[in-house]
Amino acid sequence: MIDFRAVAEKYDTPLYVYDFNHITRQYEKLKKAFSGRKSIISYAVKANSNLSVISHLADLGSGADCVSIGEVKRALSAGVPKYKIIFSGVGKRDDEIEEALKEDILLLNLESEAEMERVETIAKELGIQARISIRVNPNIDPKTHPYISTGLHENKFGVDIETAKRMYIRANNSDHLDPVGIHFHIGSQLTELDPIREASMIVADLVRSLAAIKIELKFFDVGGGLGIVYDDETTIEPYDYAQAILGTLHGLDMTVICEPGRFIVGNAGYFLTRVLYEKVNEGKRFIIVDGAMNDLLRPSLYNAWHRVEVAGKSGNESEADVVGPVCESGDFFAKKRMLPPTEHGDLVIVHSAGAYGFTMASNYNTRPRPAEVAIVDGKDRCIRQRETFEDMIRLEKMCL
Repeated sequence: MIDFRAVAEKYDTPLYVYDFNHITRQYEKLKKAFSGRKSIISYAVKANSNLSVISHLADLGSGADCVSIGEVKRALSAGVPKYKIIFSGVGKRDDEIEEALKEDILLLNLESEAEMERVETIAKELGIQARISIRVNPNIDPKTHPYISTGLHENKFGVDIETAKRMYIRANNSDHLDPVGIHFHIGSQLTELDPIREASMIVADLVRSLAAIKIELKFFDVGGGLGIVYDDETTIEPYDYAQAILGTLHGLDMTVICEPGRFIVGNAGYFLTRVLYEKVNEGKRFIIVDGAMNDLLRPSLYNAWHRVEVAGKSGNESEADVVGPVCESGDFFAKKRMLPPTEHGDLVIVHSAGAYGFTMASNYNTRPRPAEVAIVDGKDRCIRQRETFEDMIRLEKMCL
């Protein structure tokens, strides 16, 4: 058990706290689930890009799925082997492509014919052959929030089956492209198995049709997206997830790549914030805390639900909104929750905040981003210091 009040007293609030033992357990569950097949678990860095988090996973054997050259650099800095690093993303700048190719990472995931043309051109200029995979959009409804749905034709991600075939044939005939893999990712916070199985089947059939024309792929990248429990969701067991995918790969000798993010770190993280005061507007109760939407954006962006508790308080609960100081009506962590009476200084714990928490934080309203703390075997250590005002203005210049 984490002593949240002791941690908050030591490091102040707002504050992110991560249970590294939980991260280890989640990684090992997925690795074990795919143990019957050659596999790489490539952590999705965008979920939580703290160097200590990436380094901890690298020590466990993880690779890294990156969506910017900055994330590629983070992964390399944290000790992830370059042969386990994937560079994904729907839009890559020329300088990002060039740097990734020079770093000789495992592969680049391509999402359009236009992107493939740029990669081929840059690889030719460098005098090298670029290892690539192509992201296939299987047009499967993942049945998740529309903002994190990525597998339908209405989404900006990937290419349809026929376009993918055309791209693979072109890449296979190119002196500067080496098609080594195939990729799909239908969305995040997935809680139903059938869409995953159906998407995998469609993409595996494409692999077989490519093999029939002598285009042999080595990597079958299933993306990530496994959901976690925020409230009362029924989630997918890693073993069932792995079996659903592996069951579509009969006759194919490929290394499976899985790219979990939220599943690894989501429920490892907690956001701690203190009560400033309460107010009541014509019977409407507000608990105003020192954290805000700039610290944890998910409730404002997705209307996401996070469990909220007041440390050490219970009983006499009444309905309240938990809100922050930012000058936006969208600045809230929870609405219409039954919570006990609070007073100045009480500690509020927002659960399931390890994924897409700090990574989406900003300095809106000139608010410093929070510190981050790791808990390893019951011991705490600061893995990112709280920003100061000087940190926030360091790169700015006044025009005189």
